Amino acid sequence: MDVIGLLPQLHLLRFAVGQAYLWRDGEDDLTLIDAGPVGSGGAIAEGIASLGLSAHAVRRIVLTHFHEDHAGGAGEWEGVPVLVHRADAPYVRQERPGPPPVLEDWERPLHARVTQGLPPLSAAAVPAAVTEVRDGEVLPFGGGARVVHVPGHTEGSIALHLPAHGVLFTGDTVAASPVDGAVMPGVFHQDRPRALASLRRLGELETEVACFGHGDAVTAGAGAVLRAVAGRAG
Repeated sequence: MDVIGLLPQLHLLRFAVGQAYLWRDGEDDLTLIDAGPVGSGGAIAEGIASLGLSAHAVRRIVLTHFHEDHAGGAGEWEGVPVLVHRADAPYVRQERPGPPPVLEDWERPLHARVTQGLPPLSAAAVPAAVTEVRDGEVLPFGGGARVVHVPGHTEGSIALHLPAHGVLFTGDTVAASPVDGAVMPGVFHQDRPRALASLRRLGELETEVACFGHGDAVTAGAGAVLRAVAGRAG
């Protein structure tokens, strides 16, 4: 796993498939945004230690959606509350299987290649404590992190907006190309038109730094970038 500094308070944690983010409000108040695939807990703890911090300081995990490359590792953090939108909460609890994406033809080989390397979910991956969040709710980190419901990738997908810092975590509603870093709409959606509408909503926010579920973050002028991507997507 790679640990990449974006801001003094913000680090990207990159796995072989997928990524998560660590937000720091002092040494004793850490927040994970997403938790990586099953088996990522140890690597994340080592990454936190490499920053001179303790994994015991992780106070909450906020999941942008239920997919296994984002939520699979959430159950490995004993005693840490896991926050997720109510529409995705049953899948994180593994009360029933999550609905698959509706793939376009060009997405099928890419989806098969990406998911092939993901370890399967198991009972051990179920978090002990799942808290449901709602659109507009403000969470106690980053000077007030506002939950933005962005359905489309999944029904319960959320973004997190930190107005005090100009930071936005988009989940998989938006992505950056691994080839050239170009920002684009995400892929593998349940409902692509709704995902594009959610992208347009994100473009309306005042954002300097945008952190995506896949690909490099935009660290300056992100709001304008998101509006341009939304405009091209129609």
